[in-house]
Amino acid sequence: RQSLCLNNEDNQEDKIIASRRWSFTDSVSRAGFLSIVGGSATVGILLSSQPAYALSQVEQDKANILKGYQRLQYLLDNWEKETTICGMGGDKLESSCERTPLKVMDYLGYKATNDPLFKAEKTLRRLYALAPADRDVEFIEAVEAYAENADEASSMAFVSSWGEANPGGGKDRVELFIERSKKNVKVAHDSLATVIDILGLQ
Repeated sequence: RQSLCLNNEDNQEDKIIASRRWSFTDSVSRAGFLSIVGGSATVGILLSSQPAYALSQVEQDKANILKGYQRLQYLLDNWEKETTICGMGGDKLESSCERTPLKVMDYLGYKATNDPLFKAEKTLRRLYALAPADRDVEFIEAVEAYAENADEASSMAFVSSWGEANPGGGKDRVELFIERSKKNVKVAHDSLATVIDILGLQ
């Protein structure tokens, strides 16, 4: 009976210690944050039960976030060039250039499954287990900001692709939505920078 009591006390202490790790602000939901990962939510269990696989997955996730961040940096540094396409066209077969939003979706991982930012939100959530306890809320907020702005940037880019065809549309509408998406890309980029800093990725 004494042994049972000690075990119960130990279990209670473990729960208290664990609860500190999952203490969030009112604006952040642990359940909501982890639910998207599904079966991958229990990263800690995965790391302990399958070390070889987990190590490989974690290293790949780290590399993808770094590479995705660098690609977004390149996109922002070369925004005009990357969102403009030139070619021959028109009745006189003259060279002309037009703004195009397609590259925005490419860089954010919405066009190819082998892109480093493909399903980046899940990648980031898997990496949560590596975040220091004193910065876990900051990590979650960065992930939420990334997800929201990446989706918004892709949506603005998609709307832009129809800007000229819609009633009352024109090239100016295309450019308007492309530039709006740039603001979201900048926030997504900065959110990844925060994650990289928290995890100490190089």
